[in-house]
Amino acid sequence: MSLDGKNVLVLGLGESGLSMARWAARTGAARVCVADTRAEPPGRAALAQHVPQAILRTGAFERDAFAGIDLVAISPGVPLAEPTVRDASARGVPVVGDVEIFSNALKDVYRDRATPTLIGVTGTNGKTTVTALTNATVAGGKRRTEMAGNISPAVLTALMDCIDRDALPEVWVLELSSYQLESTYSLNLDAATMLNLSEDHLDRYANLDAYAAAKARIFAGDGLQVLNRNDPMSLAMQRADRGVTTFGLDEAPTDQDYGLIRAGGSFQLAHGRTPVLAATALQLAGLHNAANALAALALTSEIDLDRTGALNAMRAFRGLPHRVEPVAEVDGVRYFNDSKGTNVGATIAALDGFARSLAGTTARVVLIAGGDGKGQNFTPLRDALGGAVRAVILIGRDGPVIDRALAGSSVARIKALSMADAIDRAREMAVAGDIVLLSPACASFDMFNHYKHRGEVFSAIVKGLPNAHGN
Repeated sequence: MSLDGKNVLVLGLGESGLSMARWAARTGAARVCVADTRAEPPGRAALAQHVPQAILRTGAFERDAFAGIDLVAISPGVPLAEPTVRDASARGVPVVGDVEIFSNALKDVYRDRATPTLIGVTGTNGKTTVTALTNATVAGGKRRTEMAGNISPAVLTALMDCIDRDALPEVWVLELSSYQLESTYSLNLDAATMLNLSEDHLDRYANLDAYAAAKARIFAGDGLQVLNRNDPMSLAMQRADRGVTTFGLDEAPTDQDYGLIRAGGSFQLAHGRTPVLAATALQLAGLHNAANALAALALTSEIDLDRTGALNAMRAFRGLPHRVEPVAEVDGVRYFNDSKGTNVGATIAALDGFARSLAGTTARVVLIAGGDGKGQNFTPLRDALGGAVRAVILIGRDGPVIDRALAGSSVARIKALSMADAIDRAREMAVAGDIVLLSPACASFDMFNHYKHRGEVFSAIVKGLPNAHGN
């Protein structure tokens, strides 16, 4: 897909849009136009710096912006269902995203080099952690690697940087959202995983099946499928003509699969029945993160790695901010920030992970949840409380919605007026050995600027408590 001499229209001027505009100019596009519905798109200054010849239009997309355009480069945040985009596609104008442009560019960039290994990660929850953990594992295994995509940097930004440094990697680890996959057609991954699927982004998709279909596009190539056998929608994506490796928090059904076994009184990550790594060796909290580690092991199983170095890197991986991040211990109670848990599935995964690790003890979880519920069904959260949750502290606009969904549960439900109030209520409920978990199952915009802001506020308050210590 050469852009040389083409008239390119980039839709959206966020991180991906800016990278596509830069790539188009760099590779000889005759004209680069950029359109963004926002009056002040975030990439405006950077566009003027890097692509000064670009024409920028702000406001609603108009048909005349598409006149004479040879290719539409669409940002993930712009739906393919946008009427002007549909019209362009109907007229035969190619509509592609940055991952598609990246996929085509690799053929030329690596023309005189060994073809790189491509690993792709998608799923409703855990994909950023698995991407980063997989990348760390490959790097620890002494292979040159680069991660990019939804995790940031954008794939084309990373590619341009690697070209400029003359440091093209042997392995690319890509985090791919459903939005990115919608506009990707030729990506052929050597190993790909769909970690899990639960309700999310239903403001963009007609239903869960449409969301799943977008996710399943990660398996469009002919590489290894890595599937979560504990997630029915992941397992249902298995294709008969493909190599398949599964992972899950149970014993592996075959020698090629990954799972958990009990050995020496503790859980071990295992390849088949062969122990690979003690779950307690991971610095990531909760057994759901053991599943993330198993996915990373499966994704890297066909790469020639220094396995000792790879496992050491996995042991050393500390996780990412706002993703079941340990904050502090206060009076024997451990506090965790999972502000990135913005949907029901993420919160259930975190609760399940802690429930498994606390099994056989009297310790329980005090959950802080609530915010902008995005129209989700919170009923599945009620079943996830099980015997592992001592209390739920409810915050935000849709706290009452969650309260109604949890009706019938014996778990105490307490309303809080602010994050500080929520932490005070959690302290009153928790006893030594317990865990206080911020995992809201909601977006943050009703109370905070974004999920990072929410997590930062939580962490700052906890670290300021009397007797707080640790990280």
